[in-house]
Amino acid sequence: MKAKHQRGPQVVYTVTNAPRPLSEDISRRQKRYLVSMGIRTGCFLGAVFSGVAGAPLWVVGLFVVGAVFLPYISVVVANGGREPVSRARFETPERPDQNEVSGHRPEIGS
Repeated sequence: MKAKHQRGPQVVYTVTNAPRPLSEDISRRQKRYLVSMGIRTGCFLGAVFSGVAGAPLWVVGLFVVGAVFLPYISVVVANGGREPVSRARFETPERPDQNEVSGHRPEIGS
């Protein structure tokens, strides 16, 4: 009878290592993009209304800069790819009398 020997360490996968669904990721990126475009629209309207109202030039300029550069930033962030997922960590037990694999105390009187 032949015994099967494993080569290298055994890899253990956990459910927490599974990535989020792609639909959830796309939904999150769409929401961020729409919020950013809403802020950009507010900057554009703020530039127009503050310019008409005679606000200081630096206020109008601040709104214009926001309206010009926010679309680029929004597109880069939205197309940046999936967010990294934190991986599960298996830490060493806090007490030396704990079993390293299951975390339970060892049997007494075995």
